[in-house]
Parts: sequence; structure tokens; C-alpha cells
Amino acid sequence: MTTTVDNLDLVERARRVIPGGVNSINRILPWPKAFVHAEGAYLTDADGMQYVDYHAAFGPLILGHNHPRVNAAVAETMGRLDIIGAGITDIEVELAELLNQHIPSAERVLLTNSGSEATYAAIRLARAVTGRSKLVKFQGTYHGWHDAVLMNVISPPEKIGQHDLLSLGMDPDLVAKTIIMPFNDIEGTAELLQRSADEIAAVIVEVIPHNIGCVMPRQEFLQSLRDLTSRLGIVLIFDEVITGFRHAIGGYQSIVGVTPDLATFAKAMANGYPIAALTGKAAMMDRFGPGGGVVFSGTYNGHAVGVSAALATIAELESGAVHAHCFSLAQVAADGLTQIGAELGIPIHVARFGSVFVPYFMEPGPIETYTDLFRNNNARDVWFRRSMCEHGIFMIPTAMKRNHVSAAHTRADIDRTLEVARDLLQQLPAGI
Repeated sequence: MTTTVDNLDLVERARRVIPGGVNSINRILPWPKAFVHAEGAYLTDADGMQYVDYHAAFGPLILGHNHPRVNAAVAETMGRLDIIGAGITDIEVELAELLNQHIPSAERVLLTNSGSEATYAAIRLARAVTGRSKLVKFQGTYHGWHDAVLMNVISPPEKIGQHDLLSLGMDPDLVAKTIIMPFNDIEGTAELLQRSADEIAAVIVEVIPHNIGCVMPRQEFLQSLRDLTSRLGIVLIFDEVITGFRHAIGGYQSIVGVTPDLATFAKAMANGYPIAALTGKAAMMDRFGPGGGVVFSGTYNGHAVGVSAALATIAELESGAVHAHCFSLAQVAADGLTQIGAELGIPIHVARFGSVFVPYFMEPGPIETYTDLFRNNNARDVWFRRSMCEHGIFMIPTAMKRNHVSAAHTRADIDRTLEVARDLLQQLPAGI
């Protein structure tokens, strides 16, 4: 006797044994949905519905789901290595050398398992090398789940200029050591750093704040951060967990020409296999070594699965063909949505960089900082995304979240996406 398992059954079972029915709070969806298959650019749920996937698990899947050569590399490695927990493996050395070759900030490399772990270690190191405790982050940026940074991402207007915590249970003493500044604010940030340099250990910046869509940094903003922090003895940390490998193997720093002291990577580094990296200047990173006094540890750091997947992913990216393909299709998607909005008289501003495109439902205009996004019609944004999902185009149904194009997407996928978008926007309900 065959038992059919559907979305509702799996979600109800999950809710009985997993808080909220998901293993990360931002995975909750407005309908019961459980996925049972993923391949290339497509997802299939337990009811058998297939989706073109632009969510891409929040961005790791630069090559697409279940990439055959990455999977084969992992399987081959697992035939001779798993987890050793002592010394070093040959593939860890190979990957560190490769990252050193490609990433400007990577004089030294340490591997861990998630972006949050990498940013946590970067902040700890900055405090150790400076002897200071305060941290500067920017409104609209996300750097992980730990208390020093879990605040001020998508904040309501009344929370601007104050701490907007994302969780209960955060240590108020640690929260108080984090200063929030507007992104792209050169003058205000310079004044703060010059006034409080003897208290500030680090400035951490998501170089493109992709957690609020696609807000581009001003070249002079990143350069001013580099110049000021160097002069004042403050550690500059680039969070490239999203931008690294998706926009360039060397991260956005290799595009913009500004090199931080420390930088964190994850997500697209291994096409979705779990791995992250902290890279940085040798003089700082060597403090993690014997006698340096700063601890960096973890049983699963440098695990053969993630390392072999990263090596295989980077091998696919090195020719440049993957990035060229993804960037081109993302441009087609962005241009198409812009045209549809213009033809239907619906204000749509589509922001794009590299393989990421984000339709904001607002009149075109400058988007340089978080408060510029208060013009976005969030209700219309969520309606559009949810409706796209219901018609087989998976865009996470949360306002201002980014869409990702992978090597597995085709022009036919983009054309279908635009056709569905046009049909839906022609039915845009009155009043939103």
C-alpha cells in the first residue's frame, strides 16, 4: 500500500516536532509547503508543483541546484576523506591557496561553516587586536544571528536612529556597544569615527546591502571607510557572505578596488554546501595561531564535504562564463519588468547588480540608503511575490528580498517569468 505525502501533511508533522515547523525562522511561508526535489533552476513541492527558483536558498546556488560536477567532486572526496579533526587535509590547503589567489584581502584564510560564525570571529578578532569594544554597523545590513549585529535590518520608520533588535534574549550590554549609521553616509560616519576612534574596534559593512534588496554602495563611501579606518587604527570588515563568488570570485572588493582588513564569505562559495571563510591580513589573522591569544575552533571547520564542493564550484566559475551568463539573464529580467511596469502604468524600480535583480514597487529614483526604500509599496511587493509563487515562479514572498539568477536558468525561464509577471500585474487589485 502506497502512502501519499503532501505539503499539508509534511508541514503539520514538522510543526509537531520543530518550532514553527522550520529550522530557520525566515523560512516560514504563507502556505503549507514542503519541497521534495531540487534540480537545476527548479524546485518541486510535495504536491508535485514545479517552480522556477529565484530564491536560491537566499543566494548560494550560483550554479543551480544539485550541480552534477559539484556533487561528483563531493562524492569522490568522500571516498577517501570525511572528518579528521587533527592536523590539516590536502584539500583544505588547496582551497586556502585558491582563496589567497583570488581574494584581495586573503593573506590568510580560516574555514568555518556559516556566515554568522565567520562574522562573529571577525568581530572577536577586531576587538582583540585593537583593545577596543565598540562596533559600527549600518542600517539595512545583516551580519548574522549573534548579539553584536542582530539588529536594524528592515526597520520601521519609528526605529530609525535607535537599536531595532531582531530577537528577545539579546545581551543589552553587548547591544549597547553597537552603533548604527546610515549606509552611504560619508560625512556622518567620518564624524563619528573621528570623534570616537579610541572606543571603536571595527566597522562592519555588507558591501552591497542585499538583505534589503540591492542598494549599491557609493565608491567614495567604501573608499572613505578604508581611508578613515586605516588612519584611526580601526579594523574594516567587509561582509561578503552574499556578494562573494556570486558577483566575482574575489568578492565585490575585487570589483570596487577597496581592500578591507578582514572579509567574510559563505553562500555561493560552495554552491549551497555548508562552508564559510574568514579572510584577512596576515598580521591580524595570525592572532588565531599559537601564541596569538584569540580562539577560532569548531569540529566541522574545513569539513571535506564543504571544501570539496568549494573547490569544484570555483573551478566552474574561473572561466567567467557562469558570471557572464547569469549577469546577462538578470539584465533581461530587470529590463523586462521595467518595461512591463511602464506599459501598465505601475511604478516599478528594478535594481540589479550582477546576477541579482529586485523589483521595488515605487517610482524610479535614487536608492542610496535604507530610508530611500520607505517609498516601496510593501503590500504590492508581497502580493506580487506571493502571486508569482502561486503561478510557479518562486520568489520569496517578503518585501524587498532579492532574486538570483543561476547558471541553470535559461532565456526560456526568464521569458516565462516575464510572461507570468505581465499577466499578474494586469490583475493588480485596486487598493494596494
